[in-house]
Amino acid sequence: MTETVSRRITLASRPHGLPKPENFQISDVELPRVADGEVLIRTIYLTLDPYMRGMMEDAESYDDPIPLGGVIVGSTVSEVVESRDPSLAPGDIVESYVGWQSHAVVPAAHLRRIDPNLAPITTALGVLGMPGLTAYHGLLKVGLPRSGETVFVSAASGAVGATVGQIARIKGCRVVGCAGSDEKVAYCLDDCGFDACINYKTCGDFEAALREACSDGIDVNFENVGGPISRAVMMQLNEHARMAVCGTISNYNATDAEMVPDNLWWFIVRRIRVEGLLVTDFAEHDEAARAELASWIEDGRMIYRETIVDGFDNAPVAFNRLFEGSNFGKLIVAVGDDPTKG
Repeated sequence: MTETVSRRITLASRPHGLPKPENFQISDVELPRVADGEVLIRTIYLTLDPYMRGMMEDAESYDDPIPLGGVIVGSTVSEVVESRDPSLAPGDIVESYVGWQSHAVVPAAHLRRIDPNLAPITTALGVLGMPGLTAYHGLLKVGLPRSGETVFVSAASGAVGATVGQIARIKGCRVVGCAGSDEKVAYCLDDCGFDACINYKTCGDFEAALREACSDGIDVNFENVGGPISRAVMMQLNEHARMAVCGTISNYNATDAEMVPDNLWWFIVRRIRVEGLLVTDFAEHDEAARAELASWIEDGRMIYRETIVDGFDNAPVAFNRLFEGSNFGKLIVAVGDDPTKG
């Protein structure tokens, strides 16, 4: 075969605050020929997720930072173009972790085959991918909700938050969330079945609104935001409440982010259990989780929303929608033709 050219987006410099176009570089590189056990894949969709911002920092975290000049990390849904491994054939649809590049040569063992008949293949990056699995494992294995309890989730209309709320509802919990627009609040209430949702930008006194929405307190807090919202929620946690810390997106672009909450004494008073979560810690349960999530989609108990941005080169600008409040649901970039669409 002739050499394949891959278009890549790499980290040119480390952002200070919100990422800017000059922090990224777009370039074309020739890929090596496919060796035994490898496949050439073509990216159809790539994901944009908040955790990527942390990987752009040269700081200690749960994984190594993206090196300067390195490809921006992230999952993709791709089509196999050439295969030298018997487990995959050209035309197969796979999930990979090759990041922001249009093509890649990777070991077949690093790929997960996607069944296009199960659900639209974009769901492998959303409700049936990392965000959905994070919601599922984080709520059920860390939050440990019981029927009749109150579950609060911040960033409730997002890919993780909306899934958390719907799982909690399926498990018989009362579900309360917060979001940043009336449209997002309506989505949580009318489409996702939340019992209450607060527009934190227009409610005035968020603490008062939270007390009204959670008059019996909060038993499980699924934390996505951090900052003042998190502190207000902590003060409403009941005795023996559980707090699953998934993210703190309000701090991701801050230049003077708070690293420690200022009300740890309250954790003692209420005997609150706080646990951070990484979806990779539960990988052995992923297939069972995907199967249950897919069954809920099929029977109508689980819905999802996606925002798809066209054009590979638009990924850096679209990325900031995660932090500016303009994103709705799972944010995805369409890179190439989707062969599963008629």
